[in-house]
Amino acid sequence: MLDFATPQGRILKAALDLAAEKPWADVTLGDVAERAGVTLADLRANVAGKADLLAKLLRAIDDEVLRTAGKPAADVGKRDALFEVIMARLDLLQPYKPALRSIHASGMADFSLAAPYIASQHWMLQAAGISTEGLTGSARVAGLALAYAQVFRTWLSDDDPGLGKTMATLDRLLRRGESTLDTMQSAGATVSRFARAISVAARGAIRTAGERRKGTTPPASSDPAPGNTGATPDPGKAP
Repeated sequence: MLDFATPQGRILKAALDLAAEKPWADVTLGDVAERAGVTLADLRANVAGKADLLAKLLRAIDDEVLRTAGKPAADVGKRDALFEVIMARLDLLQPYKPALRSIHASGMADFSLAAPYIASQHWMLQAAGISTEGLTGSARVAGLALAYAQVFRTWLSDDDPGLGKTMATLDRLLRRGESTLDTMQSAGATVSRFARAISVAARGAIRTAGERRKGTTPPASSDPAPGNTGATPDPGKAP
């Protein structure tokens, strides 16, 4: 459960309670302050506006998931570990589903929520023991951001206690993302090997041209002559 004992926690609970009672678009900051039992000045000391309130709710959810998530078992695959983290997050959100339906139905989210939303995906991957470093890590974060948005929409309309539709959607999207990432990594490795081969060939051509300008003869190659048997140098192992 989320911690509602702090001043900020009471404000978040007030906002969720109000969103469950009426459309989020109709909820004002004054309503939130009144329900939380604080002045507008106290409210402003904790949140800058409704978008910031939602950003802090995202952070509170992240904190609770990270607090309760254990280290993935060594025999559990990365995809399965991420599946468990996302489902644990949705289980945490279950008591607040009516409020989250109201918030989601209010329309397009404020652009300022993009950064905390992306950060949330980063931490969910970390909780599953999946790296978010480098270009591959960035691709994982972006992929999960797209997948989670679709899973969240499915979850909002999934009233089955077992969340069968939600789990099926999550499993399908994680498998698709894993396949896409494997393809990207394979393509990246091929491009890298090709680039190294081009680099080796270019260095050899430059060295030969320089020796010819100086009037020297390049040393004889130790490679097998055409027609002879012998191993072909692997460009991927070039220094």
